[in-house]
Amino acid sequence: MKNIAILGSTGSVGTQAIQVAEAYPDQFQIGLLTSNTQGDLLIDQALRLKPKRVVIGDESQYIKVKDALKHQETEVLAGNQWISEAVQEESIEVVLTALVGYCGLSPTIKALEKGKIIALANKETLVVAGELIMDLCKKTQSSIIPVDSEHSAIFQCLIGESGKTVEKIILTASGGPFRGKSIEFLETVSPSQALKHPKWNMGAKISIDSASLMNKGLEVIEAKWLFELDIEEIEVLVHPQSVIHSMVQFQDGSIKAQLGPQDMRMPIHYALSFPDRIKTDFPRYNFLEGGNLTFEAPDSKTFRNLGLAFEALKQGGNMPCVLNAANEMVVNSFLRNELSFLGMSRVIEKCMAKTSHIKNPGYEDYVSTDQEVRSLASEFVKSGI
Repeated sequence: MKNIAILGSTGSVGTQAIQVAEAYPDQFQIGLLTSNTQGDLLIDQALRLKPKRVVIGDESQYIKVKDALKHQETEVLAGNQWISEAVQEESIEVVLTALVGYCGLSPTIKALEKGKIIALANKETLVVAGELIMDLCKKTQSSIIPVDSEHSAIFQCLIGESGKTVEKIILTASGGPFRGKSIEFLETVSPSQALKHPKWNMGAKISIDSASLMNKGLEVIEAKWLFELDIEEIEVLVHPQSVIHSMVQFQDGSIKAQLGPQDMRMPIHYALSFPDRIKTDFPRYNFLEGGNLTFEAPDSKTFRNLGLAFEALKQGGNMPCVLNAANEMVVNSFLRNELSFLGMSRVIEKCMAKTSHIKNPGYEDYVSTDQEVRSLASEFVKSGI
């Protein structure tokens, strides 16, 4: 049985991770749950799972959570700073980082410093500070097991293979709800339209990222660090059926692909169970009923975020951090109807052009870059781009 911390337990990935833990109680024990603002759901989870600790980020909800759990042995902490402390608990073996955005960076660093296994669903950690994170992994001999379906697929395809034999990886993308739409159409789309993903049930931020293809751009940067790849070794293909989750092409011409239903519980369970592959009762894919599998090139002229992500990766240094901070700001602005769908790309591009490039950033450089870009993006949004 593994003792697990779930950071972001009330979000989309977090709640599905809890479904996995509850379905397989002989495999997983939950030692820590955290939520930013959803105190009521955190209380419900804690009453069922009885973790050693919970952290509610919103300090105004501390008394409510504390009172609800006063008859439990669960310790209640408040404030996001406690997440980075709580993950270092000696008994925790695996830390599932299902936090959304830049806020996942600090807890991941703290967990790695203690040699924890990271089940990574927070791609922004590697986007912002990939080199720092992977160097820390080597230093502490920790490991990162990807949870995103695409990176989990690649990880699984590489089991038993030498990294030197990889010719390229192929990240698949569903294309999102606006695949094939024109620039004119995208100028007027609403947040509610962008949130309707055709294949996956996800949180608001990742749904918007998927609609704009920024999610795929972030995954490209994440893949570079996870699998030690050059930019030329990463390809993106649109695969609307989302059955093939990603592929690896080897130098002899062979291609391995990982397939399965659109069910995030599968990569979550795989990451938490690794290196074992344990029997589940998850749905199985039926080839006779699944229909044709098709592929097409991404439309990077219409969906410019994918190209901006490749450009940030090409520049390196703190530029992916710039990309991520600007994107987090514009997604929030779009969801509040303060910015158009295509306006998001325009603000991100301006932030990348206006922010000083740091070739070899340290942790403090990432922190200052993130703060600077958030302020810059806010000003661009206010200016009515």
